[in-house]
Amino acid sequence: MNRQVIGLGVIGLGAMGSEMLGIAVDHPEYKVVLAADPARPAPAGIAHTRDAQRVIDHPDIDAVYIASPPSTHAGYAVQAMKAGKAVFCEKPLAVDLDEGAEMVSVAAELEAVNALNFVLSDRAASVEVGRALRAGEVGTVLGVDVRLLFPEWPRAFQREAAWVAGREQGGFLREVASHYLFLTDRLLGPLTRSHTRIDYGPAAETTASGLLAAADGVPVRVSGQVAAGPETYEWTLYGSKASYRITEWGRLLKGDGAGWREVTPDGPRGDERTRLTEFARAVRGEPTTLADFSAGLRVQRLIEGFHR
Repeated sequence: MNRQVIGLGVIGLGAMGSEMLGIAVDHPEYKVVLAADPARPAPAGIAHTRDAQRVIDHPDIDAVYIASPPSTHAGYAVQAMKAGKAVFCEKPLAVDLDEGAEMVSVAAELEAVNALNFVLSDRAASVEVGRALRAGEVGTVLGVDVRLLFPEWPRAFQREAAWVAGREQGGFLREVASHYLFLTDRLLGPLTRSHTRIDYGPAAETTASGLLAAADGVPVRVSGQVAAGPETYEWTLYGSKASYRITEWGRLLKGDGAGWREVTPDGPRGDERTRLTEFARAVRGEPTTLADFSAGLRVQRLIEGFHR
């Protein structure tokens, strides 16, 4: 597939699907052909259907972006790949581990273009930490901490999506922690689970803690709570020469003997538009910074390990 303008179909018009659709409409490398959602209409000027199968079967659609609830990801993605479409899917890859493994297997068998929308895959702060690691500026990696705090769950912008609050598909581990475990996996290699603990409220988890291990036994500590306090997103990599902290989804701090100081990385910050551009590169057969389904499955196995 090497079309100059990519025919795009969108499945799911919740918070993320609507945002990505709006960006794709104005993106020069895409033509939005059809959007599907059983309850929400598409914006004026965009063809809409309640039936996602019509997106998968549409002859003018080259690629499908899937932003429906996680339990539907595998069914739509596998059908789309078998129909010859490239697939860009929201995280988590899936909830059921067998379904996640099937997505990876079908993608490999068909050599289908596949990608997962992890926010930190092209965020400038993440790219800069990767550069510092490769350049030896971090020294020996001593550990990673992931710290999350939510005064309420689900967050305000997700309240209309009932599944986000539920134990079966939602919760902050799948929705948020997965981004940071992906980043750790990308920078330090596959992670293994040593010990995890999780406590549930009426629906999704209220507290979660875990000790994972990266290559050479580097400890990766995860802590998340739904509790009183400021909303917190913090990923810290500790090194013998320098440490790095990513907060607020993209603010980068560097730690050394003088304390923490803010770093301004080169290049664009990285957002949904830049990741759509990266997906267009993948559709054309070019190298891309996006996560693939295999990376998504590694993260899924870690996250679902908390829930077991």
